[in-house]
Amino acid sequence: MRSTNEITETRHHVRSVIEKLEGLTHRDEISVSDVVTAFGATAFLPVMMVPALLVVSPLSGIPLFSSICGITIALIAGQFVLRRPGLWLPGMILRRSVGGERLGHGLARLRWVADRIDRYSRDRLELLVGSPRVLGLVIAICGLTMPMLEIVPFSSSLLGFAVVCLVTALLAHDGLIALLGLGFAGAATAIPIALFLGIASA
Repeated sequence: MRSTNEITETRHHVRSVIEKLEGLTHRDEISVSDVVTAFGATAFLPVMMVPALLVVSPLSGIPLFSSICGITIALIAGQFVLRRPGLWLPGMILRRSVGGERLGHGLARLRWVADRIDRYSRDRLELLVGSPRVLGLVIAICGLTMPMLEIVPFSSSLLGFAVVCLVTALLAHDGLIALLGLGFAGAATAIPIALFLGIASA
């Protein structure tokens, strides 16, 4: 199993996060606290990617799951922007858990996503990732938006994928992946607007 430092060094950023999570699936229940402990309280980017990946997975169908993940993403991203030395999350979030078997099935469905993102990520257009705090703020906004869009089909998953791309961009110094993430974030917010305009004009 790769360490947290290796996640920041390898080109397989997303796959490394998934594999580390899979190392926890032998447990009956995996809490947010277990995840933070596994990655380390200073590993803001890998820990931030975890709830984003889960929102993309079939687990997003659980009621309020996307909202909880979004709030978690926003809290982590906010502390990343403020450059806190260590991650803090409230107890009500740290105690949230999901069954190990259920998590394992969800992660298995994400391997193809991880492989494709990792395959094409590389150092390029680094000017676009030269201000990590700016992208961190965008990630925080994506997280805060998730609870509001939970009832809109696919919106939360699109925002989750946007966050995965943005975190990968920061880990891999890949400006093109950052642009992809911004595009998915824009698409996610466009869906409810289009639905509202469609209903209003009906």
